[in-house]
Amino acid sequence: MSVQTSTYASDVLPGEIVDAVVIGGGAAGLNGALMLARSRRSVVVIDSGTPRNAPAEAMHGFIVVDGMPPTEILKRGREQVRQYGGRVVFGEVASAEPAAPSSDGDLRFTFTLADGRTITARRVLVATGLRDVLPDVPGLAEHWGHGVVHCPYCHGWEVRDEPIGVLATGPASVHHALLFRQLTDDLVYFTRGTELDEDTRARFAARGIRIVDTLVEEVVQADDGGIAGVSLDDGEVVARRVLAVATRMQARAKGLEGLKLPMEDLPDDVGRRFASGMAGTTEVPGVWVAGNATDLTAQVGASAAAGALAAAHINALLAIADTDAALAAAQNGTATT
Repeated sequence: MSVQTSTYASDVLPGEIVDAVVIGGGAAGLNGALMLARSRRSVVVIDSGTPRNAPAEAMHGFIVVDGMPPTEILKRGREQVRQYGGRVVFGEVASAEPAAPSSDGDLRFTFTLADGRTITARRVLVATGLRDVLPDVPGLAEHWGHGVVHCPYCHGWEVRDEPIGVLATGPASVHHALLFRQLTDDLVYFTRGTELDEDTRARFAARGIRIVDTLVEEVVQADDGGIAGVSLDDGEVVARRVLAVATRMQARAKGLEGLKLPMEDLPDDVGRRFASGMAGTTEVPGVWVAGNATDLTAQVGASAAAGALAAAHINALLAIADTDAALAAAQNGTATT
């Protein structure tokens, strides 16, 4: 069957009620929107245009599109959603609130964007992603996504055999170091005041990982604009070309407070996420969550899959709601579609 290009405008008509709003235009959100649009659901994606992987030059670890720039993946995703009649609206959600149900009791949600536009939907998929909170080390943020990396699976091959330094942020950094040791023989672990027990120190020594307990002062920039090393507070500079940091991952929740979605902190201060169950369901009827907003460690492929699963669940429950409404209309002698 050929795909018909949508004639829909990108914006939403005043007073229109769509089947689903997807908040977030990343892999989870766009794949969820694609599934809904292919099910002939009216769906609108609200895209802030600030994806987590924006600083990265390429996306890795997902077959077929491995090595493709993130911007190109998102561009193609938007085009495919639009092919099936889905709409992508660029903007940020300023507020989100449950609205009065329809006459047949079906759910409603209203979203107000920062520019004043409003959108009303029957169901919601939250796919806002997360933001990475870096340690407060001067010079670190400037190299984020290039010389400063966090995921050995996303960036590991590209930094293999480089002199790598791991800046500890907590207990999770110990495992982080072991993963990056797989990629290079030249690894230095900067404790930054975190505790390392003797067993861990012995394990690091067995793997040839050098431990530096002296506090880190700042990241030193090289003449080529990359990283030259790490300056310690005793004046020593430890030469490094790459720094690995286990960031604190924080689900993006701005503007969604009115939905009252439950959130939870993960152990060892790893991060904070939206709590979810099977297929991205939440304790709030009519609202699902997918991708990094609830699975902080999900890569692009896993996030896209989660978006698709949540969308299928949304469509299934909408089909039940549509049938319930049709039955009620038939019993009351009125027509519905």
